Parts: sequence; C-alpha cells; structure tokens
Amino acid sequence: MRTPRTARPAPKSRIVLRPPTSRDQPAFVRAARVSRALHGAWVHAPDTPLAFRAYLRRMAAPGQHAFLVCRRDSGAIVGAINISNVVMGLFRSAYLGYFAFAGHERQGLMREGLQAVVRHAFGRLKLHRLEANIQPGNAPSIALAKACGFSMEGYSPRYLKIAGRWRDHERWAIVAS
Repeated sequence: MRTPRTARPAPKSRIVLRPPTSRDQPAFVRAARVSRALHGAWVHAPDTPLAFRAYLRRMAAPGQHAFLVCRRDSGAIVGAINISNVVMGLFRSAYLGYFAFAGHERQGLMREGLQAVVRHAFGRLKLHRLEANIQPGNAPSIALAKACGFSMEGYSPRYLKIAGRWRDHERWAIVAS
C-alpha cells in the first residue's frame, strides 16, 4: 500500500492521524464489529479480515487517501477518514467519507481528525474542494461536517446504495480559502 504523508493534527491535539496498514486489521475489524449498532444504516465499515484487506487495496489506488484517527495517549483507533476519487486539473476536488468507532464518539476526537485531514487536503494535496455526502437523518455526521466548516449545497435523491437500499443524501462541501 502506498503510504501517504501523515496529516498533522493541531498542536496539543488528542489524536494522531496515520495511514492504515495490514497490522491494523485485528483492532480495526474488532472496532467495526463493536460499532455496528452505532453505524446502523449510515455506513458499513470493513468488519471482516477480507473486507479490511479489500479496503486497504482500494485505498492504495491513485487518488485515494486513507487515515486512521488514533488516540494520542493509547493509540486506540477512534475512527477512519477517507479522501477518495481525487480529481486534479481545473477541478481539484475529492469526496470525503468518515466514521467513528463505538466508545470514541461524541468526544470531539473525530472533529480534531477531520480538521487535520481538511488542512492536509487543502495544503499538501493542493485540493480546492472536499464533498461529503450524508444521509439526512444522520445528525451526528451533519453536526461534525458543520463544526468543521462544511456547508450544505444540495440534496441528492437515491444517491448511494447502503445496506441494500438506495438512500437520499445531502451534499456538504468545503472549499479552500
């Protein structure tokens, strides 16, 4: 897997960002399984060794950047943030996906991680725009996007197929200043 440069959290941050590796498989899969109720119909984190290996392969492709959000004090994996489908040229845009793991939610840790990834995307990757598509009922995810400066741009009916159903999504985006 190609190793992206690690995004830098703010000074005094409680988290560290780093790319996932095959060594993360046991802890990641365990956290994903424990988090099934938290994730509900919003997202399906890789929760088997096979799915985790497929995730690593997918995120190793050009235009993909995966980050694990980890607690600075213990190293525990808090969640994941992915920048995907990077398009450069005149567009300089990418999609953003993220999820927290149970036991680490609602503590501001993912906010710190997402803020660092946005800085990385606009700084090192030289992107102009990031877009996160969020199901309308996913209040915690919408609150996270808002807290990190994203604005709602639109509504996409039946946008993504999640848990076997085509689901509506709101389009949230942030552009470099």
